[in-house]
Amino acid sequence: MTDFSDTKACETAVCRLDDIGDPGSKGMTLSGPAGLQDIFIVRRGDDAHGYLNSCPHTGAPLDWTPDRFLDLDDRYIQCAMHGALFRIEDGRCIAGPCNGDRLTRVPVRVEAGVVYVNTATVTDGEGAAPC
Repeated sequence: MTDFSDTKACETAVCRLDDIGDPGSKGMTLSGPAGLQDIFIVRRGDDAHGYLNSCPHTGAPLDWTPDRFLDLDDRYIQCAMHGALFRIEDGRCIAGPCNGDRLTRVPVRVEAGVVYVNTATVTDGEGAAPC
């Protein structure tokens, strides 16, 4: 998990960890320095990982239906447009036309069962801006 000790003022509680299946995913729209951005959170056990909802190959949203970002085996994030597979833990594409590329990470942390996103890091993928 990322340390947000210097930027807690920019944090937003987005959901409870228990609101996300295990494993599972949840999409949402947040307001950040780049305006409104669609993101998603993937849960695996007590860990949560956040990413922009944008395929590095086409820029298309990744979800099949609302909150459905994982493949049928719940092992990888899967692009609904062309089936590319991404590792949950780091967003790296392991199969598909964007092999080797990565999803844009949105750092999250879990505290007392609540998932927090630092809205200063929710950008258009070009870098973080102060909140």
